[in-house]
Amino acid sequence: MRVLVTGAAGFIGFHLCRRLLAEGAEVVGLDNLNPYYSVDLKKARLAQLASSRFRFIHADLADKTALRGLFAEARFTHVVNLAAQAGVRYSLTNPEAYVETNLVGFAHLLECCRHFPVEHLVYASSSSVYGLNTAMPFSVHHNVDHPVSLYAATKKANELMAHTYSHLYRIPTTGLRFFTVYGPWGRPDMALFLFTKAILAGEPITVFNHGKMRRDFTYIDDIIEGVWRVLRRIPQPNPAWDGAHPDPGTSPAPYRLYNIGNNNAVELETFIEALEAALGKKAQRHYLDLQPGDVPATFADVDDLMRDTGFRPATPIEIGIQRFVDWYQEYHQI
Repeated sequence: MRVLVTGAAGFIGFHLCRRLLAEGAEVVGLDNLNPYYSVDLKKARLAQLASSRFRFIHADLADKTALRGLFAEARFTHVVNLAAQAGVRYSLTNPEAYVETNLVGFAHLLECCRHFPVEHLVYASSSSVYGLNTAMPFSVHHNVDHPVSLYAATKKANELMAHTYSHLYRIPTTGLRFFTVYGPWGRPDMALFLFTKAILAGEPITVFNHGKMRRDFTYIDDIIEGVWRVLRRIPQPNPAWDGAHPDPGTSPAPYRLYNIGNNNAVELETFIEALEAALGKKAQRHYLDLQPGDVPATFADVDDLMRDTGFRPATPIEIGIQRFVDWYQEYHQI
C-alpha cells in the first residue's frame, strides 16, 4: 500500500500514520501545520513517525498545483483525507477557513483521485452532520439535511461531493462519521484536554448545557482500528438501492458511509467524574447554557461497521481517560 494521509500532523492523522507504518505500508503524510492549535504539538507527533517508509510534505490541500504534482509523482494506491479545519465553535467566527480547507481542498483532492486513480479514497466526516436529528442511535441510513454549524455543513458537503465522484468516475469512496474522539496526543481544544489542564491548575472548568450533554466518546485506538479495516474494504455498489426509496448510507455507485462511535452515549458529568478519578483531584464546575452550533446528544449506530468489518468500538471511558491522563502527565512532565 502507498497511502497518502492528509492532516498527518493532526490527532487522528498521526495515530493512523503510526498504524499504517506498523502494518508495513509506505506513507506520505501531508499537513499545512496551521496554527489553529499548538504547532509544537503537531511537530512532536511528526517526530514520532520517523521511518524510511514515511515522508512528510508541508503543503495545503488548497494548493492545487502542489497536490497534483504529488499525486503524479507518488501514484498512491489509497488516500485517507483527515485534513480539515476542525471545531464547531470556531466555525461561527472563522467561516472562511472551513470553506478553503473543507470544501475547496477536498474538491482538489477528488480531482487528483480522478486523474491519478486510486483504489480507495477514505475521508473523515463527522457525527455533527446529524444536526437537528433526535432519533437515536444515529444511523447512516437516516436523512441528515439539517446541520446546525458550518463545520457540519462542510462535512455533509464532503459526503455529497464524494458521492458525485463515485457516481461519475467510479472512484470508490467511504466516508467515516467520527464520534467525539479522545485519547493520547489529542487536540488541545477538546474538552478532555481543557478539563485536564484546568483541574491540574486548580481552575474551574466550563461545562456546557449544565452538564446534561451526552456524547458517544470514542477512544482513538478504536477509531484507528475502524479506519484500518474500512481502508482495506473497497466499497461496492449496492444492487438493492432503490431511487424511489433512496438509502443515504449506500448507493448504486461504489460509495459507503459508516459511523465510528462507541455505541454508548455518556453524560458529560459522568465523563468528568471519570477524569476526576484518573487525576485524583476534584473539578470546580462553571455551568453554562448549550452553545450555538452544539447538539445536546450524540449516539452512534455501528451495526453497519460491525457487519462489514467485524469490528465494534468498545473501550470504556474509564480506561481511555486513564490512558490520556498518563500520556498528558508524561508529555508535560507533570
